[in-house]
Amino acid sequence: METDALALAQQIDFSIVALFARATFTVKVVMIILILASFWAWAVILQKTFSFRRARGEAKRFDRAFWSGEPLDLLYDKIGPNPKGRAATIFAAGMTEWRRSHRQDGALIPGAQSRIDRSMDVAITKESESLQKGLSFLATVGSTAPFIGLLGTVWGIMNAFIEIAEQQNTNLAVVAPGIAEALLATGLGLLAAIPAVIFYNKLSADSDRILGGYEAFADEFATILSRQLDGQ
Repeated sequence: METDALALAQQIDFSIVALFARATFTVKVVMIILILASFWAWAVILQKTFSFRRARGEAKRFDRAFWSGEPLDLLYDKIGPNPKGRAATIFAAGMTEWRRSHRQDGALIPGAQSRIDRSMDVAITKESESLQKGLSFLATVGSTAPFIGLLGTVWGIMNAFIEIAEQQNTNLAVVAPGIAEALLATGLGLLAAIPAVIFYNKLSADSDRILGGYEAFADEFATILSRQLDGQ
């Protein structure tokens, strides 16, 4: 009897496609959600990886231009008020407010330093939102995907036991397919969650370092402008 059950079990197709095809509608919905979440998470991971790499390159190039000894007004005229780079955008925000704070006679409007600082802070906040956009999705996938997969597993196992009760048969050929289909949902949940958690932590740390560089630059630039303000 046991030999017959093993022979029947060996004839069953346990490929992922076959397990998905045999799963109940609810388990299929869970699997589809997890597969889509996994693809979307990888899309976010790749997009943010390239975006952060580009941001670091832009920051290095602008840093070289800023500390090259070229007059700041001339540098601002070159990049314009709406540059493409993130670090250049913060610089442009400060320089724009610096120029607006001058009267036609060359005198400064009172409170120029605080307005320049606020302008750069607003620019940094906007860049922070842009850098961190999408990271919350990775955090959501990392925290919820295992539970969504577990829901599919519980539902699949419940249906497997119902099928066992209906057939009044507990041999391997009856039990194995239902259990395998159910566990596939948990596997897909972990497959979506593990990369999402790993890259969320890495990308969050990268984002914090990039923003820390922007804040350090803004402080240095504000110090330079403060010296010029004190000298007038």
